[in-house]
Amino acid sequence: MGKYFKIYKSYFVYSLIVFISTGCQSSFGPKTLEKTHPAYNKSISETLSEQMLINLVRLRYREQPAFLEISSITVSPRISTSAHVNSSIDLGPGGNVIQPGIGIEYSQSPTISYTPLRGEDFLKSVLSSISLEAVLVMTQSGWNIERVFGITIERMNGLYNVPSASGPTPDLEPKNYEDFVRALEIFRHLQREGMMEIGLNIQVDKVEHVDKKQPELIMQFFPENRPENIDLENEGKELQLLLGITAIDHKVIISSDFLNKYPNVISLRVRSVMSVLFYLSQNIKVPDEQKETGLVTVTKTKEGNEFNWDNTPAGKHFVIYSSKELPENAYISVPYRGYWFYIADDDLQTKSSFLLIQQLFSLQAGQSEAKGPTLTLPVGGR
Repeated sequence: MGKYFKIYKSYFVYSLIVFISTGCQSSFGPKTLEKTHPAYNKSISETLSEQMLINLVRLRYREQPAFLEISSITVSPRISTSAHVNSSIDLGPGGNVIQPGIGIEYSQSPTISYTPLRGEDFLKSVLSSISLEAVLVMTQSGWNIERVFGITIERMNGLYNVPSASGPTPDLEPKNYEDFVRALEIFRHLQREGMMEIGLNIQVDKVEHVDKKQPELIMQFFPENRPENIDLENEGKELQLLLGITAIDHKVIISSDFLNKYPNVISLRVRSVMSVLFYLSQNIKVPDEQKETGLVTVTKTKEGNEFNWDNTPAGKHFVIYSSKELPENAYISVPYRGYWFYIADDDLQTKSSFLLIQQLFSLQAGQSEAKGPTLTLPVGGR
């Protein structure tokens, strides 16, 4: 019996080594990455989107938003093996029986580290104005200028984009934003027809610049690209009248300086991420019963009716709905105060604007230096 036991034992050990060296590499190496990476990627994307949505809802209810950044995810795989040999003695014709056995268990323990935005990081990422360059880069990378400017720009020369909406919901309707809307419509028309571009001025101009320390950003018009069947001359004149500018050589300087005025300068005041979120939160369709109980401020017109935020530059591109039941057509939804707040899956305008603010938030967050995580959670899993 001892002889046969040694043979079976050697065969068992050899089989175990072969299994671990071949099967584990194929099953627990690249195969594990293929299975887990998409799942973690999806979870992170959905979690950050839900965080942004719930913060928008909180602002509508005048509650403190909170931002947690996922600083790291560490997954530790673990393989447990066991081996055993069962033997029995049979005095009958069958003789002795030796049965080797193998046991393997695979598990992984993810550890997720969160970094809350506080102090200087919060100031740079959320409270500081979005850089003018970041806004203009968006308009150069395929984004609709009407959407980008309508959400991020608070003032453009003498035109105002509802500055009272950059904080908690105002009691009274905003005024004089219609001209801002009209200017954006003309910008969009020019952009769509290929008659306008925004970029750096690579030529030396005789026109005095408001800040020579910064690269000169310009808005260049190309009247020669005007389609034959479209007459945009009147729109160009209307735009110059609205902004109080005179295009020199079909060129207008873009600046953030409001202390000085020049005839060919468009001065832009850019909102912070927090101001953008406040602005967008105004067009959340809060349930009527929560309006009646005073949980939110209802903006009124001068006639005493409820103001419709759909007509504002940001409201034209963004709306959040509410429902007592879990909505079936939601792109993303979060529960709050007994209701579901959601973005409709077929509302492409809102989904585009939601993506825009997430990208802007990521750009602003990138200005902060990474610090050690303050909250690390081990998550059990298999």
